[in-house]
Amino acid sequence: MRRVLVVDDEENLRVVVRSFLKRDGYEVEVAPGVEEALALLESFGPDFILTDVRMPRLGGLDLLATLKAKGDPATVIVMSAYGNVDLALEAMKAGAYDYIQKPFKAEELLLTLRKAEEREALRRENRALKQEILRESTFEEILAKSASMQAIFKTIAKIADYKTTVLVTGESGVGKELVARALHKRSARRGGPFVAVNCGAIPESLLESELFGYRRGAFTDATTDRVGLFEQANHGTLLLDEIGELPLSLQVKLLRVLQEETIRRLGDSKDIKVDVRIIAATHRDLHAETQAGRFREDLFYRINVLPIGIPPLRERREDVPLLVEHFMNRNNARFGTNIRQLSPEARRLLLEYAWPGNVRELENTIERAMVLAEKDSIEADDLPERIREARDPIQLHLTSGELSIKKTARVIEEILIRRALTKTKGNRTRAAEVLEISHRALLYKIKDYRIDL
Repeated sequence: MRRVLVVDDEENLRVVVRSFLKRDGYEVEVAPGVEEALALLESFGPDFILTDVRMPRLGGLDLLATLKAKGDPATVIVMSAYGNVDLALEAMKAGAYDYIQKPFKAEELLLTLRKAEEREALRRENRALKQEILRESTFEEILAKSASMQAIFKTIAKIADYKTTVLVTGESGVGKELVARALHKRSARRGGPFVAVNCGAIPESLLESELFGYRRGAFTDATTDRVGLFEQANHGTLLLDEIGELPLSLQVKLLRVLQEETIRRLGDSKDIKVDVRIIAATHRDLHAETQAGRFREDLFYRINVLPIGIPPLRERREDVPLLVEHFMNRNNARFGTNIRQLSPEARRLLLEYAWPGNVRELENTIERAMVLAEKDSIEADDLPERIREARDPIQLHLTSGELSIKKTARVIEEILIRRALTKTKGNRTRAAEVLEISHRALLYKIKDYRIDL
């Protein structure tokens, strides 16, 4: 953090500034204009750029715009003569760290640089902490730090190597396929194929041939032999997504496959041995489906040996900021944008929204907001109307059918704490006063709910 590039059209100032910065231990390069400064960026790699805000051809604002487009991380400090203060303030709005007014003393500039160094050191420490949190919160392709998801990660690690059938349940969009893939990747079968099929997306008339394959001549269009999905997944894992949509006629045949570990292609007279680990997934309540006669009870008990229930996003709101940052980073790389943060109001809205579409809805929402964003942050106006005008989350919870006083109290308490921290801009002492609890109690609850400040 000791490289400084000085950009000014006045030669005397360049010489003087270079001299006293070198005496203070900085490595210094100088440039008479923006074009020359840009030519030095790659070879010199400055940590700080000290630039005049107004120069004959291109000025400090032009340099800032170019640095932003390039994604250059250098910290910019602008210099302004008397009368150019408005330009300097405009430069700060455009991303400059600070400005210093000419003429200035060496001590003034050194103090400004040291403050900038301290800020950058804090930023690096913050980035390192975020990376550590990310490492601790990443399990295969799944991002989550909530206690409920961490418990699922432990379960996956514990059962991954067993061939026993797993039933993954949860609402649409919670990431059931990601859990299935994690089970496969953590198992001894990771070198084998992972095959996924949505049982509700294939017409009933074609589903049997898709699963088990067929022999040539089995039906009119069967001009060649075809391998089914069970054979494709041999020595690997087969995900039967939305298994609740499977017709009763095929449920009988699937039960036979699970019990005997053999399949028979349509039109064939011989059984084929298969070594496949079955993972079933559904958003339906299969127990209720068995009671209604729409799902075979014997098949339900056969696939429900190791159940994994994924909670909806509204029940693990502490995962929202982590997911938002992940989607923002990914979309920045895809779109070439440089949007790094949420405004406080946008953050509040995202945390309080009920997310009926779960992680998938959040992912689509962030992508839309980044496309519409006109600043380097996502503002409340960039979010869809349904989120901006959503009903109060406390009312949503109270009308959700949840009857547990303990669970409801925790949900309401967390929402009120988040609101108080937003209102006081993260001032925990003031937030404790607003909530009418002790500062110590608030610190405990912040830790308990894993609230990021």
